[in-house]
Amino acid sequence: MGRAYEVRKASIQKTGAAKAKLYSMYAREIYQAAKNGGTELEGNPSLKRLVEKAKKEQVPNDIVKRAIDKVNSGADETYTVANYEIFGPAGSNAIATCLTDNVNRSVSSIRAVINKCHVKMGAQGSVSYMYDHLAIVSFKGLSDEETLETLIDAGIDVSDIEMEDGETIVYGAPNDLYKIKETISKKLPNVEFDMDEITMLPKEKVTLTGEDLDTFKRMLDMLDEVEDVQTVYHNVEL
Repeated sequence: MGRAYEVRKASIQKTGAAKAKLYSMYAREIYQAAKNGGTELEGNPSLKRLVEKAKKEQVPNDIVKRAIDKVNSGADETYTVANYEIFGPAGSNAIATCLTDNVNRSVSSIRAVINKCHVKMGAQGSVSYMYDHLAIVSFKGLSDEETLETLIDAGIDVSDIEMEDGETIVYGAPNDLYKIKETISKKLPNVEFDMDEITMLPKEKVTLTGEDLDTFKRMLDMLDEVEDVQTVYHNVEL
């Protein structure tokens, strides 16, 4: 499978979490995006993308509306993105990304998981350098050569392009996500994007067995239960 499969799998793991947590996380993300860039979807690409993703993941409309209305009402909340880098057993590692209004709470929750699973917290940068930070966009309707030519003509640098099951998958810089989508939309006016993510992909993966695998899976399950954890990226073949 190509790298995009790993992103889809991570997305499936995320939506498999408790609905209450999923709804709460989208409410935070949508609120913060609206607060930072305005509440009008057409004028705020980040907000528009989040609302589209929320609909795909069947987040109720009233949750989306309340998050945006909270900004219009003048409510002042601040959420911070915090990454926690973790060394697991036998060369495994992970990055837990939190969206939180209380960093101390997040740190305490992550440390509790680490202590129970007997893994180690890494310093900032100790794990992340082993990952590629990328925007990934996938769609149907253009070949890889047509896609590359279209993006080059628009002045967009592309890290890689793959074809997988009839889909074209573009990997680019995170800040080019919206440019890539806009450029492809101009070329294919009715295009539907199967995936548009900003993610972290490991440069190398490891395979765990026995107790090491059990420990790592337990850690992932426990991180998934932490209220502030938004996404967990890791380098383990599962």
